[in-house]
Amino acid sequence: MLSFHKTSPILALALLATGACSDKGEEAKEQTQTSPNEVTETASASDEMNAVDASELLEEAVAALQETQTALGAIDEEDDKKALEALERATGKLEILLARSPNLALAPVDVSVVTHDILADEDAVKALKKQVEDKIDDGRLQEARRLMDGLASETIIRVSNLPLATYPDAIKSAAALLAKDKPQEAKEVILAALGTIVVQDTIIPLPIARAQGAINEARELAKKSSRTKADNDRITGLLEKAREQLRFARALGYAKKDDIKDLLDSVDEIEDETKNDQSGSRFFDKIEKLFERAKKASQPDSAGNNG
Repeated sequence: MLSFHKTSPILALALLATGACSDKGEEAKEQTQTSPNEVTETASASDEMNAVDASELLEEAVAALQETQTALGAIDEEDDKKALEALERATGKLEILLARSPNLALAPVDVSVVTHDILADEDAVKALKKQVEDKIDDGRLQEARRLMDGLASETIIRVSNLPLATYPDAIKSAAALLAKDKPQEAKEVILAALGTIVVQDTIIPLPIARAQGAINEARELAKKSSRTKADNDRITGLLEKAREQLRFARALGYAKKDDIKDLLDSVDEIEDETKNDQSGSRFFDKIEKLFERAKKASQPDSAGNNG
């Protein structure tokens, strides 16, 4: 069974903006030392600024796209004056974007977040995978496709972007054609520009995210200088949860097989290191890098590299 969840466009864009800044944040932490309160206040202010910038960026870009569509409608209505005015407004919005962010290559015009979460375990996924393979062997590709529709546990952040290297110039060209009383040629230029919208998907594999969450919680417990039996039992349980989720991720085909193997081996190392009340900090550091590698390998541009 699958469950689906959606998130607001601005929240999704803010999430991406925050994620994009995470590496820089880590570098800053290494270079300067601040009190915990200062770090919290700085992070909160940064997140709020990212959310505001993202929402304003989205608003300007969406307005430019809407004006472009208004121009198309006006051309169809043979109202060239209205179309030209709409394109001029679109150009103004795009110029504001470029003035505020001159290095911006893609301006987001739509953001959606959808979560697909299969309610199954590793054995059930393996059994379904076997059915899919049998259908493919029998040449029944459509039945195999329908069976595979449910084989996902992920959040997809999808962003549609205007390419700022080409879109503004195309809109100006269309406006120039309208001014020369060539509405159909202008329409063709506009339609071609709309066809250049870039769609980018970011995949968050939920089993890998859940495994990482369990590891992070275990790390906090392992840091305690004097752990209780309950703490140690909790660490053991969290490490086992991480293993289960990583095996589930492997069954669903997320990341590369070697990535998942390295993560599972790293969980074993953490368990061995923390058994004697040690913090295992260097092994926790190691597994963080492995998680990042696995998430990167799970992205759409990594398709076909799951071997």
